[in-house]
Amino acid sequence: MSDIAKAAKISRQALYLHFPNRAELLVATTRYLDEIHDIDAKLLKSRSAKNGIERLDAWVGVWGNHIPKIYGVAKALLAMKTSDEEARIAWNERMQAVRFGCAAAVSMLLAEGKLRDGLTELEATDILWTLMSVHNWEQLRYECHWSQSRYIKAMKILTKQALVSR
Repeated sequence: MSDIAKAAKISRQALYLHFPNRAELLVATTRYLDEIHDIDAKLLKSRSAKNGIERLDAWVGVWGNHIPKIYGVAKALLAMKTSDEEARIAWNERMQAVRFGCAAAVSMLLAEGKLRDGLTELEATDILWTLMSVHNWEQLRYECHWSQSRYIKAMKILTKQALVSR
């Protein structure tokens, strides 16, 4: 907090007036990134989809293409969350928002009778949430050297194979 206050040229106490703890500052930072990248407008494509498969594809595209924009903050939170309770809280809060988007796509598939047999709605949400994790994106993009477009294309195929009935 001291470093941030110094960089912002305000006192540490002034920073604490706006953000009582680091968790709230970190959450605000992620929300600010969402705002400047207009994630709500981009999510409209998913939210207004005509069917579950269209919604799933749109969700994968929007979230998958948003990860690179928030990756720096996400990586910092991931590194800190095991030893810093506030970072863990911030990370969990933001990932629950992602999970909510996953659940909405799965719910639409279920309502249309298109959810793969043998999967509960909760299990399907778990699978989608895991497939679309920042860690998996990082692994494929940086360890496996996939392009961003390859990642999106493959995840759209994989999520349909995993979740949609034939």
